[in-house]
Amino acid sequence: VQLQASGGGLVQAGGSATLSCAASGRAFSSYAVGWFRQPPAKEREFVAAITWSADSTFYADSVKGRFTVSRDIAENTVFLHMNSLKPEDTGVYYCAATPGFVGREDYVYDYWGQGTQVTVSS
Repeated sequence: VQLQASGGGLVQAGGSATLSCAASGRAFSSYAVGWFRQPPAKEREFVAAITWSADSTFYADSVKGRFTVSRDIAENTVFLHMNSLKPEDTGVYYCAATPGFVGREDYVYDYWGQGTQVTVSS
């Protein structure tokens, strides 16, 4: 599975953005997908995740109520819809996939995209 994250850019605080994670490989529809981010000079952290069937989603407390993760199985794409963005949401956002159980830890995921930069200006 190869993942390609896109949709990042410069956004004003309070604004919105949607990230996309496009995957190659027919098996992707059976993979759980997670979103992680790495703020400047900080460790990578969990943001959100979705099960392969999209019946369950999970969020970090810092983004709950503002971000929504969804997937289009037919298009092999997972989305991260981000609203009410804050400067502390700034970072490189990564999508990752696993054929196993969804999780909040990065070691759960076997495949990673290259990352897309999101910068939120105050």
